[in-house]
Amino acid sequence: MSSDQTVSIAHPAIVSSGLTKWFGEGDARMKAVDHVSLVAQFGEMVFIVGPSGSGKTTLLSMISGILKPDSGTVHINGRDIWALSNDQLAELRLNSIGFVFQDYHLFARLTAAENVAIPLILKHCDWDDAIVQANRSLEVVGLTGRGDIRPVKLSGGEQQRVAIARAIIGSPQILILDEPTASLDGDTGKMIIAFVKSKILNTQRCILIVTHDVRINEYADRIIHMEDGRIIESDRPVP
Repeated sequence: MSSDQTVSIAHPAIVSSGLTKWFGEGDARMKAVDHVSLVAQFGEMVFIVGPSGSGKTTLLSMISGILKPDSGTVHINGRDIWALSNDQLAELRLNSIGFVFQDYHLFARLTAAENVAIPLILKHCDWDDAIVQANRSLEVVGLTGRGDIRPVKLSGGEQQRVAIARAIIGSPQILILDEPTASLDGDTGKMIIAFVKSKILNTQRCILIVTHDVRINEYADRIIHMEDGRIIESDRPVP
């Protein structure tokens, strides 16, 4: 799952154009995202940064097919996702987009392997086969032999790796991480992002990361700065 493949992809991973989203009504109505356009390529790890309320999460929600924009388009690997039916959109999210949430969203009563297997179970995969594949996914993130352990017995960094293993088990083309280092100390956070870049990013995958953690900026291929619902700058970190 983490190795580069030789199959060429004709389209950018993500092309969004003119994305706009309003919230509220009347005097409380506000524009959360204001005509944002961006392109992200396969093989690229892009950070989206900005103050709270700048529109980062809303933008990612529209790009990932969770929140419908009021205007604008999103193409994932050449497909106009907001032209899809609800069933087609749900299938795209299940098969093509992996999510790693800030607080991991692991089920306390399930083992690490069982947590990782959830996307396969949703695809009606045989339970035993799903657990075998889940343990392989855990091996990819450096948790060999930890599949039978429940989240409460794992460190924060290990829990984050379980969440990453779950996100990549279906080999998604788009991987989205929401504040992945927020609950980790500085050294562990940098270790996780360095691992993601070296082992999870490949020529068939694009990774988007929302973060406030400037300590990990060195690992980005490109940094997009947002403020007041707009992209105000896009740059590459200084080596």
